[in-house]
Amino acid sequence: MRILLVDDDIALAQMLQDYLQREGFDVLTLNDGKTVVAEALSDRCCIVVLDIMMPRTNGLELLRRIRTASQIPVLMLTAKGDDSDRITGLELGADDYVPKPCTPRELTARIRAILRRTQLLGADGGLDVPLVVGPLRLWPGQRQVDLHGQPVQLTSTEFSLLEVLVRNAGRPVSKNELSEQGLGRATTRYDRNIDVHISSLRRKLGLSKDGKSCLHTVYRFGYQILKE
Repeated sequence: MRILLVDDDIALAQMLQDYLQREGFDVLTLNDGKTVVAEALSDRCCIVVLDIMMPRTNGLELLRRIRTASQIPVLMLTAKGDDSDRITGLELGADDYVPKPCTPRELTARIRAILRRTQLLGADGGLDVPLVVGPLRLWPGQRQVDLHGQPVQLTSTEFSLLEVLVRNAGRPVSKNELSEQGLGRATTRYDRNIDVHISSLRRKLGLSKDGKSCLHTVYRFGYQILKE
């Protein structure tokens, strides 16, 4: 499994590469943004670890270009405390973020969590049996979604969160439960991850005939997808 690691801090990138290789990953490291998009779209890598503060081309712009053509998982490296970049990155389709400075162990754990939920079969073990809620159909094994028979393009994290909601259709799911099952980690105080991803899901799924979203906010608790 090859990781595309993009960071202009050469010393940090080398340290992370050495650690990830000891953990059994193949790592391709790039220190500027010139060839990032082409490499991300080449099908040679299974995940991109992308530093937001890149020279020449900003990491957010690289993420935007990647998302126009691919749903490859993208994990952002962000400056600690820079909430605006994190939220913008999530809105552009990043799967998760790790604030810098980070430990190689934490980064590896986040990578493994993303790869587990993007590469394993769904809990029902079936490739061809969809989960159905009204006009929405979701195939856990193939990680595909369609609405009214039309495919919906989701990031790996959006898919994982939607799967949790669909499996619990008709009951509220807490933000912490969504984070643990969808992101592979517990939520933290002031963490906006879940809210941003749900907002993106609402936009992609659109409104029903009554002009309402099928994804409802449960005040001070979490979210719920309604059965029809």
